[in-house]
Amino acid sequence: MPITRFYKLYLSPNRKYVKSLKNLLGFVPGNLSLYRLAFRHKSVAQNVKKGVKNSNERLEFLGDAVLGSVVAEVLFKLYPFEDEGFLTELRSKIVNRSNLNQLARKLGFEQLIQYDNRMVNSTRQGSLLGDAFEALIGAIYLDKGYDFTKNFLVNHIIKSHIDIHKLEQTETNFKSKLIEWCQRHGKDITFELIENQDGESNKLFTVQASIDGEIMGQGKEFNKKNAEKLAAERACEALSI
Repeated sequence: MPITRFYKLYLSPNRKYVKSLKNLLGFVPGNLSLYRLAFRHKSVAQNVKKGVKNSNERLEFLGDAVLGSVVAEVLFKLYPFEDEGFLTELRSKIVNRSNLNQLARKLGFEQLIQYDNRMVNSTRQGSLLGDAFEALIGAIYLDKGYDFTKNFLVNHIIKSHIDIHKLEQTETNFKSKLIEWCQRHGKDITFELIENQDGESNKLFTVQASIDGEIMGQGKEFNKKNAEKLAAERACEALSI
C-alpha cells in the first residue's frame, strides 16, 4: 500500500471521513476538499466571492455533463441500431432526478450530505441526493480525471446498480404527467422557446416550462421535443410530482 494511502486511511486526522468515502466509492480520494464540497448544500454554504457560495452547485453542473457523456457513450455502444431519439430518451431515464435520488439513497449518501433542514423545504429536499450525486461525479472528475471517472461510473454504478434494459421498458412521460397535474389543479401551463445564452450553439434549443406564469423548469437539448421533455422533468421535480 502506498504511503500516502496508508496515511490517509490510518494516520490522518481525516481518516474516519476517508474510510467512509472509501466504503462508499471503493477507492481512496485524493483531494478531500472536493468531496466535502460535493456533499455541501447551499443552505449551509458561505459566500466566497461575488455572491458565489462554496456549495456543491458548481460541481453539480460539471458532474451533470460528465455523467451525461459517459451514459451517452454506454448507450451508443449498447444499442448500435437505435436512433438519436431512442438514445436521448433512455439517457434521460437513467440521469433523471428520481433515478439519481434513489441511487444516491441506496449508496448511503444520506450519511454524508450536509444541509440545513430549517432552510430546505420538502419540495427542494427531494432533489438533494440527486444533486449531490452529480456533484460527486464532478469531484471525482477533478480529482482523478475523465478515464478514472468513466470507469467508476461504468463498473461501480451502471453495471452494479442500473438495469438499463428494465428502464428501457419503463414509460416516463414527464410532459404528459405535468400537463395532467395542471389540469387537475386548474393551472395554466406553457412551454416557451427562449434565446440561448451567449456562447451556446445555435443548434441548441432552450425551453422553459411555466405554470401560471412562474418558471418551474428549463431544458436544453439539440431537439426541441427533447428540450420540452427535460423542462417538464425539471418542473415535475420542483413540484414533487
